[in-house]
Amino acid sequence: MTGQLTIVGLGGSLARVSRSLAALKVALAGAAAAGATTTLLDLRELDLPMFNPDSYAEPPPAASRLIEACYEADGMLWSSPMYQGTISGAFKNALDWLHALGSREPPFLHDEVIGLISAAGGTQGLQAINTMEFAVRALRGWAVPYVIPVASAFRVFDSAGQITDEGVEVQLRTLGAEVMRVAARFANDTTAQRARACEESAERVAAAG
Repeated sequence: MTGQLTIVGLGGSLARVSRSLAALKVALAGAAAAGATTTLLDLRELDLPMFNPDSYAEPPPAASRLIEACYEADGMLWSSPMYQGTISGAFKNALDWLHALGSREPPFLHDEVIGLISAAGGTQGLQAINTMEFAVRALRGWAVPYVIPVASAFRVFDSAGQITDEGVEVQLRTLGAEVMRVAARFANDTTAQRARACEESAERVAAAG
């Protein structure tokens, strides 16, 4: 492996205080502690226009920043709130802009390792995770099997977006470190059995789950 690996966090919501963004920042801190260079793509700050298939060949500046950062990443962390049983419209819109990567070589997010987080107001969060897993496969990435659906997120983060649950904090930091670990393995061995690498990540973090 040459150079430091970059892990890009994509997510949050359009809310002023976003619990999904707060969770993403904790996971990115875990990746940074494992040796990654990290970049945060905050959906509120990006302020992406709605995806238009007629304009993706020449995307506007915000979309171009998103597209290039995601393509150049060695690994990613995705975090979305769960609205109506699935990911937010803002998060889906960001994924739609990645359609522009279909003409690259390799295309889309080929062989990027991606960790998944959702923040739900209720007791369920896996529906949003499941939606993200479908998108990871469509974009030709590899989802880390260890996922973090943060249920009743209003109890996990305070009104300022600071995490108050030490157990969930450990899980989020572990996810960030795992994305970094598997991304490093991919970078070090281009002939690795990559499905097995992702399976091993689940085994290594079972105790934190």
